[in-house]
Amino acid sequence: MKVFVPGDSGSLALGAEKVARAVSERGIDPVRNGSRGLYWLEPLLEIETDEGRIAFGPVSEKDVESILELKSAHPLYLGRTEEIRYLKNQERLTFSRIGITDPLSLEDYVSHGGFSGLDKALKMSGQEIVQEVLESGLRGRGGAAFPTGIKWKTVKDAVSERKYVVCNADEGDSGTYSDRMVMEGDPFMLIEGMTIAALAVGASNGYIYVRSEYPHAYSTLVKAIGILDKSGYLGKSVLDSGKPFHLEARRAAGSYVCGEETAMLESIEGKRGIVRAKPPLPAISGLFGMPTAINNVISFSSVPFILSNGAQAYKDYGMGRSRGTLPIQLAGNIKRGGLIEKAFGITLNELIFEYGGGTASNRPVKAAQVGGPLGAYIPPSLFDTPLDYEAFVKIGGTLGHGGIVVFDDTADMMKQARYAMEFCAIESCGKCTPCRIGSTRGMEVIDRMKQGEKMEGLLRDLCETMLSGSLCAMGGMTPYPVLSALDHFPEDFV
Repeated sequence: MKVFVPGDSGSLALGAEKVARAVSERGIDPVRNGSRGLYWLEPLLEIETDEGRIAFGPVSEKDVESILELKSAHPLYLGRTEEIRYLKNQERLTFSRIGITDPLSLEDYVSHGGFSGLDKALKMSGQEIVQEVLESGLRGRGGAAFPTGIKWKTVKDAVSERKYVVCNADEGDSGTYSDRMVMEGDPFMLIEGMTIAALAVGASNGYIYVRSEYPHAYSTLVKAIGILDKSGYLGKSVLDSGKPFHLEARRAAGSYVCGEETAMLESIEGKRGIVRAKPPLPAISGLFGMPTAINNVISFSSVPFILSNGAQAYKDYGMGRSRGTLPIQLAGNIKRGGLIEKAFGITLNELIFEYGGGTASNRPVKAAQVGGPLGAYIPPSLFDTPLDYEAFVKIGGTLGHGGIVVFDDTADMMKQARYAMEFCAIESCGKCTPCRIGSTRGMEVIDRMKQGEKMEGLLRDLCETMLSGSLCAMGGMTPYPVLSALDHFPEDFV
């Protein structure tokens, strides 16, 4: 009997290790796969049958013996895993293997289509790879949504004795965990995407900058890199192509602002993580002053599918200029929190109510913050806005990293606005005045408004200064939650 119990940190936090131990005690060595992303059902135990894998959840250690005996007659039986509606209705391109394979089994990865993209890339020129990524319409999934192909072309065309590929895996936004799920559940996919990027731009070295609070992800990546080094997929000659690519995982500095690409480069170089002035762009002068291709985990992880299946296959998903899929993470006051990979164009209404099942408190939804702690608070009246980069800009929001945090009608939006300013004050690198001073003044102004002073105009002026004068997105985006709270929930500021 083949039994699967997730080994990612999200599932471990919910008791998966105890479940796996209970399975082992019954003489079965469980496969520690990644999570399927159905976190309200974790720990999810799966059993392989002739009809496919069947699922049970949420499972505790005391349920294991009866599940193994009763199987489909057990009260926790969920049916065939692939038929669970939450999972069945997704478009899993990037997450197609996660939850299915053993994350550190190279044999598993290859048997499920792994490295087919790299095989094709090795037969192409750098320009051809860049063109394929350009035509796919892939944009940065870290939040800035800059076209990935244009960034790679800039690095490829730069003349330099050395170039780098850097993955920004410092996933620090509240309510986001898709990067962690990839690193813990399908690390070879991320590495394959980075290797293809290195071939495209002519880089010989790469770094994965992993959030310091992700010890499981870091450990998994170190093991995955070691396996690929020994197997010839990395090193002096990638698959005997004569093209080198050396990769290293680095622990991040534990600072939110190091998620900004230039602060991240400073940190990798061993310096304090402070934002650099731009220009020069990192694509021209990045890590150690060399041309550097920087993307986040999901951006790199989307590349193997594009190279393997062609640009058009990826472009067929999505809408407008937002092509492909986005791994959306539901969190906060929500009944069915988890990861949903869908093509761009799905709405918050569909995500929060059809997938999420509404609030865990059973109270009305008041707002959803989209795009992390610096994302706007979206009211239910705008929940029919399609998830599309340009559509969200029109309503004063941002998709960011795809994280959605739900609030019910008991939430105090003035308190949430103050939290945004406080978060910025704590996490600011301090280099520019609008961010460093503006966030502190913002807290003070909101505190005075709480005491009854009419200071909305001053708060809006302060936000405008931060928007237009900050050196990076840390200060430049802090006004998004503040202004959206003011605009959509004015009653909370009275």
